[in-house]
Amino acid sequence: MGVEILNIDFQLSDLTFAITQIHVSHRSITDSYDMNLHLLRLFAAVAAHRSFSRAAEMLNISQPAVSKGIREFEAQLGSPLFERRSGDVKLSEAGNVLIEHARVLFAIERVAEEALDSLHGLQRGTLRIGASKTVATYFLPPVLGAFFKAYPKIELRLTSANTANVVSLLVKRELDVALVEGPVEMEGIVVTPWRNDELILIAAAKHPLATKRGPHSLQALAGETIVLREEGSGTRDVAWEALETAGFRPSMLLEVSDNEALTRVVAAGLGIGIVSSVVAADQIALGRLTQIKIRSLTIRRALSRLSLPGRQPSPATLAFNSYLTNSELR
Repeated sequence: MGVEILNIDFQLSDLTFAITQIHVSHRSITDSYDMNLHLLRLFAAVAAHRSFSRAAEMLNISQPAVSKGIREFEAQLGSPLFERRSGDVKLSEAGNVLIEHARVLFAIERVAEEALDSLHGLQRGTLRIGASKTVATYFLPPVLGAFFKAYPKIELRLTSANTANVVSLLVKRELDVALVEGPVEMEGIVVTPWRNDELILIAAAKHPLATKRGPHSLQALAGETIVLREEGSGTRDVAWEALETAGFRPSMLLEVSDNEALTRVVAAGLGIGIVSSVVAADQIALGRLTQIKIRSLTIRRALSRLSLPGRQPSPATLAFNSYLTNSELR
């Protein structure tokens, strides 16, 4: 499941720029187009959300205004940008070409913003943080609170997504800070360990394994439904690798895309779940879940900070990274 986040900060409807030699529908446009940046933003918003109505809601304008702007943009370029189908909006060939250029231009705009913000120190600016779901929900809130208290004039924007989508947003330069819980091996990304975490196996309080004294052998899981996060989740990747290393492959698997939903599914007796210990702590304390201990199966992982080599961090990013380091030492 992809996540596309588009931050709309500038209201520069009169700003234009020229794009030349864009290849659309197998023909080269050699004439220079004065392309309105406002219309490009409308296009990017519709492309991100695959919906005119959701784009309008995100931009806080009416849907007719979005539709009119897109028609005007398509007339200007002489090519349709979307294939409109019942209940769905898909990029056309020309739209796929243009969206890549749009992302580059918005990234350049962001670099300009950061350069201007640096002149004002930490008295203004926006910090865009992306974190995988466990990190965003359970590890990051105290850091955000402390940072906001120290720098109330810095606007914080937090995107919570699985590890794969956080990586994608970082590569697109749509994040200033990226924190993930899964392994990342991608050329062009610097991975720095941040904190340690442990994954545990959980079951409903009345599950047969919960009522027997442990730790249990790995074979006790045979025939059990294993409940994991969705593909792309760092928790799933680490859990799956640990099970495979131990020589165990689940015969039945249930995927859940949210930590809270996963713990509730397990509490309802639908299987054995694997989650971060911080995710299950409250439900275990309330007696709704029980930790199942398996001999010779300990699952630990490093939560990591991601960055792009050569990208100069803004003053706000440097300050936030300092708070992350301090939180690691607590």
